[in-house]
Amino acid sequence: MNDLQFPLNEELSREQRLGVQLDTLYRVSEVLNHSLDLQSILRQVLEVLHSRANMSHGMASLLDPVSGEILLSAVHAPGTALPAAISYREGEGLTGRILESCTPLVVSRLADEPNFLDRLGLYNTTLPFIGVPIFAGSNKPVGVLAAQPPAEGRTCLQERVQLMEMIANLMGNSVRLAWDVEQERQTLTNERDSLRRAIKAEHGFDNVVGSSSSMRQVFEQVRQVAKWDTTVLIRGQSGTGKELIASAIHYNSPRANASFVKLNCAALPDNLLESELFGHEKGAFTGATHQHKGRFEQADGGTLFLDEIGEISPTFQAKLLRVLQEGELQRVGGTKTLTVDVRIIAATNRDLETEVATGDFREDLYYRLNVMPIQVPPLNERIEDLPALARFLVGKLAKRQSRELSINDSAVRLLMQHHWPGNVRELENCLERAAIMSTDGCIDQEVVRLTGVVSVESRTPIPGTVSVDLDDPELDERERVMAALEQAGWVQAKAARLLGMTPRQVAYRIQTLDIPVRKI
Repeated sequence: MNDLQFPLNEELSREQRLGVQLDTLYRVSEVLNHSLDLQSILRQVLEVLHSRANMSHGMASLLDPVSGEILLSAVHAPGTALPAAISYREGEGLTGRILESCTPLVVSRLADEPNFLDRLGLYNTTLPFIGVPIFAGSNKPVGVLAAQPPAEGRTCLQERVQLMEMIANLMGNSVRLAWDVEQERQTLTNERDSLRRAIKAEHGFDNVVGSSSSMRQVFEQVRQVAKWDTTVLIRGQSGTGKELIASAIHYNSPRANASFVKLNCAALPDNLLESELFGHEKGAFTGATHQHKGRFEQADGGTLFLDEIGEISPTFQAKLLRVLQEGELQRVGGTKTLTVDVRIIAATNRDLETEVATGDFREDLYYRLNVMPIQVPPLNERIEDLPALARFLVGKLAKRQSRELSINDSAVRLLMQHHWPGNVRELENCLERAAIMSTDGCIDQEVVRLTGVVSVESRTPIPGTVSVDLDDPELDERERVMAALEQAGWVQAKAARLLGMTPRQVAYRIQTLDIPVRKI
C-alpha cells in the first residue's frame, strides 16, 4: 500500500480510489497504534486525512464528560493561529447537530448552510463539509470528526463519508483505550497520594506523643533536621521509639515522596549484611540465582534507616564508611561502581563513645554518623507523658481490634507508678494484654494488674510524677484507698496515716471493697 503516492481525487478510477482509501486506513491505524497521547494521535490522523485523502481543515472534537460539552481537541490548519478554547453544546452549530443526531452530516456547499457558525474562521465556504460522529463502545457519540473534501461529484462525496466513518470507528477504539488508561492512571495516582497521606500521618509528628520538656526538645530537633540531608544518629534505650523518630524525619523532609528503607543491622551476620546493604550479582555466591539490589540502591533518592548500627563488626564498619564517604558502592561479586544519593539515619542504644575509646567502633565512622545526634529519653524520665501515651496507644489498639476501647484514670495512675524498663514498647505490650483481657472494652486498674507488669514491684511515686490527690472528690472510696496503699508501698499503717484512718479501718475497707492485697 505504501507505493500509492497520489492523494485521493475524482480523476482516479474506482479501483485506484479504493486503493488510496485502504492506504489511508492503514496509515491511520499505524498512527493510532503508535501512542496513547490523544492530542498527538488526533493531530497525526488529521495530517493523514489531508495528505492521503485530500481532506483539508480536519477537525477532531471530543466530549467533556464533566461539562457535557464537546471540546475542540485537534485541528489541521498549518500556519493558522487557533483560538485557545472552542466548545459546542449539543445541537449547537454543525458539530453540535452531529453530536445530537448521532449521524453523519454532509453539506454540499458550506456557504449555503445557515447553521454554520465559523468559530474557527478557517473553512473555505465554497467547499463541501463532512462531519461524522465518533463512537467508543456506546450508542452515544464521544466526539466528532470533520473535514472538507474538494468539490466533487455525489459518488466521490459518498465514498469520502464512508472513509470518514471507518476512520472515526478506528479513532473511537483509541479514544476509549486512552480514556480507560487515563482513568486507571488517575485511580492509581489517587491511591498513591492517599497512601502517601496515610503514611505521612502514621509516621508524622502527630504520631510521636509527648509534651514533656525533653520530648519538646526532641520535636524541635526533628523539625529542624528534617529540612536538610544531614546524617542523623538517634540515641536511646530499646523501646523508646527511635524508628518512629526516624520515620518522622523522613516523612517531613524533601525526600518524603521517595523510599524510606529500613534495616536492622543486628539481625544479620556480616556476609548477609553486605549483600543486603550493597546487593549482589547473579552467581556471586551459592544461592545467588539472580541479581539483587541492596538497601542503598533501593533507598536511592530517599532515606536509609540503619537500626542498631552499634552492632556491626569492625570489618564491616570499614566497608560502610567508604559508602558513606564516597556515595559509591559495588554489589557483591560485581565490578561496576554504582553511585547512590541516600540520606542516612542511624540508631543505637549502645555507648558508642566508650566503644570508640576501647577500639570496638571506628572513630572515623562515629564522626561520620554523629553529625546530628538526637537523644530520645526513656519513658521513666518523662512519666508525665504517660497518660497521653496510654490513651494514644489504646486508640491504636481500638482501630486494630475494630472495637471501642478506653482506659480509666485509676488504670493510668497505676501505670505511672511502674518503672518501665522496656519503655514505650513495654507500655504498648501491657496495654494490648489489658485490652485482650477486658471484656467490656474498658481498661481499669484491675485489668492492668492482671497483665503482670505492675505486680512485680510496688513503688512510691517516682520523683517527677504527679502525686494523686487523696482528697480529690472525683475519686471514689475504693480508688482513694488503693491510691493510698500504692503511695504507702502497700504498708497498711502508712496508708492509714495518709487517709487519716486507723489501720483497722483500712483493713476493714480492704475487705469490704474487695481490694486484692499485694505482698511486697
